[in-house]
Amino acid sequence: MSEPLHPPEVAHPRAIRSFVRRTGRVTTGQAKAFEALGPEYILPHQAGPLDVDRAFGPALIGHPLVLEIGFGMGEATAHIAGVLPDTRFLCCEVHEPGVGALLKRIGEQQIQNIRIVAHDAVEVLRDMIAPASLDGVHVFFPDPWHKKRHHKRRLIQPPLVHELALRLKPGAYLHLATDWQPYAEQMRQVLCGEPLFRNDSVHPEGWSDKPHYRPLTKFENRGLRLGHGVWDLVFKRA
Repeated sequence: MSEPLHPPEVAHPRAIRSFVRRTGRVTTGQAKAFEALGPEYILPHQAGPLDVDRAFGPALIGHPLVLEIGFGMGEATAHIAGVLPDTRFLCCEVHEPGVGALLKRIGEQQIQNIRIVAHDAVEVLRDMIAPASLDGVHVFFPDPWHKKRHHKRRLIQPPLVHELALRLKPGAYLHLATDWQPYAEQMRQVLCGEPLFRNDSVHPEGWSDKPHYRPLTKFENRGLRLGHGVWDLVFKRA
């Protein structure tokens, strides 16, 4: 990459990762999904650019490509893939039960337009995504790292945002969502500071309306009932 993916004020940082390694039990259904669908839908991390058309197959050659960073248990990912069946989704997640859960949804819903890389998305971006090849990037509810001393671990920071911008086509979009307002404000500041992005919002404070494709998750619905906010940001590549 053109510069290290860490905040400049951190003298000797550990590399930023797109995840925190979590333990979890893979269910029997998820294990069966790994066995039956993993060979087709899980792509290995590789050192060179991904051949996207080959990875997704002839039926989707030339269709838009969206990178999703961190899909949790895959509920929203599967929903969005169903809403946008003509878009290819390359989805990164290292939590094994989450990968298994999404594979299970892929089988149950007969989803054809998802491929999974079970690897750190920062390295996937660096190694596998060619410049100006993405039509969109989704980052929904990344870890907010609430404590101030942990803010340097947050995913959305200037070096990574710059690299995302370089891999988006002109006019392509970056969509972020969080339910933690201080992180939302930091995200907005970081994106506004990247000259390759422009805010697509029509609202004075810069927040975006929730795009139609992003569903309300059970967690989000519960938070909204309790009076918690959710903030979406949609920026376009200049």
